[in-house]
Amino acid sequence: MSIRLRLAALGAGALVLLLLPYFLPSYFLGLAAKMLIFALFAMSLDLLLGYTGLASLGHAAYFGVASYTVGLLALKADASLWLALPAGLLAAGVTAAFFGLLALRARGSYFLMITLALAQVLWAIAFSWRSMTGGDDGLPNIPRPELPLPWPLADSTPFYYFVLLVAGAAAVLLVRIVQSPFGYALRGIRESESRMLALGYNVWRYKYLAFVLAGLFAGLAGCLYVYYNRFVSPEYLHVVRSAEVLLMVILGGAGTLVGPAIGAGVIVLLENLISAHTQRWLMVLGAVYVVVTLFAPRGLMGLVQDYRQRRSGP
Repeated sequence: MSIRLRLAALGAGALVLLLLPYFLPSYFLGLAAKMLIFALFAMSLDLLLGYTGLASLGHAAYFGVASYTVGLLALKADASLWLALPAGLLAAGVTAAFFGLLALRARGSYFLMITLALAQVLWAIAFSWRSMTGGDDGLPNIPRPELPLPWPLADSTPFYYFVLLVAGAAAVLLVRIVQSPFGYALRGIRESESRMLALGYNVWRYKYLAFVLAGLFAGLAGCLYVYYNRFVSPEYLHVVRSAEVLLMVILGGAGTLVGPAIGAGVIVLLENLISAHTQRWLMVLGAVYVVVTLFAPRGLMGLVQDYRQRRSGP
């Protein structure tokens, strides 16, 4: 796809997102905001999985830690957005920095299991520390932030635009990161770690920085989600949440950023449609994972690329 065509597609997509509030009722506008939040969450994991080659089953840890930080500050300290949001990002970043020191000592499936174990420790703390976290009941009635604007964020349209602005800015930053020399170094590590070592790169430092950055962007998604849902519970830290975002990346196509964002939209929409008719959403989620793994191992973006190659001919 030419640069001009890509810019046209991005412009059309941005225009559609900007005009959605004029066509969607309040409920579906809220669903669109949720899709944007999980698109950011999936893109944060794509930085780790798609560009660095590190599969994590504990990515919900940073999402949940940031959510709890924002929720507790908003409820117990009546903290403004300007205090709660940086605090949530700091909590997610510190957690990712600590977990990275432990997890990056291992490789392959051992790395995967360590990230899972560390995240489950946080889930157990949130579940059992009822006086602070509310236990399995969670923390309800978290207020949305107040900004010096004529439109309160408690309304669906202003909040949608708030999410669109923050998630859009974060997505642009992620694109800049993966297109920078740092991003190309991550691709090199993904393809051949030994070759990058031979070229003189400090591979561990690059992987560690990618790990922390992925945690920060996941934390930002968690901050937005707690304001969207006005509620936080140990479910935000659970392995199911980590598996869900991992499926979003795989479904859309790892290493593309756009693919995981699309995968997030598909999964959020499927969850909304299916959970209205059955409580066996996790069974459906597992079936989607099996189908994607068997028939579209490179995800939706891989199918698009294959179609374009067939059309262009040999």
